[in-house]
This record gives sequence, structure tokens and C-alpha cells, in this order.
Amino acid sequence: MITYETKQKIEEIKKKYEDILRVFHPEEKAVELKKLEEKMGESDFWNDQKKAQEISKKAQRIRKIIEDMKEIEAQLEDIEVGIELADEDQSMEQTVLELVSEIDEKVRKFELELILNGKFDSSNAYLTIHPGAGGTESQDWASMLLRMYTRWAERNGFGVELVDYQPGDEAGIKSATLFVKGEYAYGYLKYERGVHRLVRISPFDANKRRHTSFASVNVIPEIEEDIDIEINPEDLRIDTYRASGAGGQYVNKTESAIRITHIPTGIVVTCQSERSQLQNKETALKVLKARLYQLEIEKRQKQLQEIQGELKEISWGNQIRSYVFQPYTMVKDHRTNVETGNIEAVMDGDIDMFIEAELTHFAKRNTE
Repeated sequence: MITYETKQKIEEIKKKYEDILRVFHPEEKAVELKKLEEKMGESDFWNDQKKAQEISKKAQRIRKIIEDMKEIEAQLEDIEVGIELADEDQSMEQTVLELVSEIDEKVRKFELELILNGKFDSSNAYLTIHPGAGGTESQDWASMLLRMYTRWAERNGFGVELVDYQPGDEAGIKSATLFVKGEYAYGYLKYERGVHRLVRISPFDANKRRHTSFASVNVIPEIEEDIDIEINPEDLRIDTYRASGAGGQYVNKTESAIRITHIPTGIVVTCQSERSQLQNKETALKVLKARLYQLEIEKRQKQLQEIQGELKEISWGNQIRSYVFQPYTMVKDHRTNVETGNIEAVMDGDIDMFIEAELTHFAKRNTE
């Protein structure tokens, strides 16, 4: 016999799925897919490689979503059949419970799949962390965030590479940049951008006083080479220096690390992850290109916000999340109000609850 609570859960899943379909409009997407496939079948389709790849990628995304819909609907039908059989066969109850758990997870992922439809959501991401004022305490907090995001990437199957690492004077870091590689890396991480606040009894304070520290996180997509961002070599100041931290004697004895300053904007990027100065320069230029693209996007958004009369973008200086170690344990996102007391799991990279809540929160705001 299926319990009332299980039946209620099934109804909640159905309603959530129906709400998703009202936004997605599957009939319209099926028509769109048919038109895209017709274009892909034209004899001159691959004459324009860039456009052809864009169309192919779009068709592939819609095709996958439609396939996922069919799977979800088939499982919902299986659950209905299971409920009927469970009235006569108690052994079916466990099967239904397993199906409900599976479909709940599938609908959750399906919703996120639809939300991640921004231009660069499917791109790789560069995530940079800088400590705020506060010296060693803030630098240590920045290194804790670096570990948190590294663990998150690893837990979710993303490739992660430390592109730049500037150690702190006594502990922690002065700055660090991670390259997170994998499908939708930028889409998942984009709303992590902002200021993260730590409250704890400082291990660096002999009097064991409680300290508040801040660190800023910036996330930008990897920009492909065909994006029209021009960089004038005359606008660049390129400095070389010895790499710091781990890397072996060769890295530390040669000036392989690169620092590039974009004089018109004042943007500074560094890279020391490779042994070759040339490779470090190429990576640094790639990061610079992404930063310049982000700057252009922000300018356009600012102009739009001025016209609308309302600031909707999360500004760099705003505190987005608090991590409290003492006198109690709590991590709370101030935009979505999602919180948990399991701070150890969060610092070990278990931040999916915050990321998913951010995505649904801002998706709803953007459709209002």
C-alpha cells in the first residue's frame, strides 16, 4: 500500500514538471528542431563553419531536452502502474519508492538543464579569488574558498587546473585563479561571483577573539578565439618574474611566470602554471580576453539598468553568502535564504544546494 506521503510527493513532482513545461513549450521546440534539422540537411550547410556549429549545437541541445522529457514521462507512467500494482502486491511498494526518488532527481536536473541556456553557460570557467582587507586572516579565508571550489569541481566531474597562485605572506593566498573545465562549468558557477564573508575565532589571534573576514570571487567564461575582442599589443605591459609556490626547481629558478597589464583598463592578469614562458603568456592573454569581454558586457548591462531605473545585477562589493564557524555553525546565502548548519560539508565542496537555488532564483527573476 502506497502511503499518503508518497502520493503527495508524486503529485509535487508532477506539478513541478508541468510548471517546467509551461515555460519550455515543448511543441514549439519540436517545430524549431525540425527547422534546424532541415537547415543541417542543406548542401551548403557547412560553407559557413561557425554558423553551422552554432546550429548543430542548438539542435543537439533541443534534441537532448526532448529525449529527457520522453524519459521523464515514461517514468511517470511507470509510477502510476506501480501504484495500481502495489494495492495488490506489497513488494511493489519499494519499487515505487525507488522510482519516485529517481524521477525526483531527474526532474531537478531537467529544470537546471533548461535554465542553463545563456550564451556562455556551456563554457569552461575561470574562477578568481582575492582576499579582502585583514591581512593573514582574510588570506587564509581566501585559501579555504580555493579548496572549497576545487573540491566542488572534483566532486562534480569537472577538470580543474590552478592557473595562477600567489601565496600569502604568512598563510593563505593573495590571489588564485582556477580553470574549471567541463560542460556548463560557467553556467553553474556564474552566480558565485561576489563577496563571501567568514565569521570565526581566528587561529592567528593569540587572544582567541572572533574575527570577520571577506574574500571576493569572480567568475568569467572561457572566450573562444572567434569572439571579436581586439587587443592592441601597444596597450599591453608584459612583465616576467619567477614563479612562486610548488613547481620544482626549474620553475622557481627561471622567470617563466607572466604578468600582463592592459593599460587602457588597468586590468592585470597573471599566469605561472606552465614551465614555458610562452605557454604562460598564451594563457594570460586568454584570461585577459575574457576579462575584457566581461567588461564590455557589464557596460551594456549598466546602460540597460540605467534605462530601467533598477539595479538588478549583483555588484562586486555585495556580500552574497556568510559562513559562520562560531558561536554556532551556519552557511547562509543572502539572496536565496538557503542555509545549512553542516559547514564542514560545505567547506569540503558540497555547495550544490546553493548553486541550484541561485540558478532557479535568478531564472525566475529574469522572467518576471
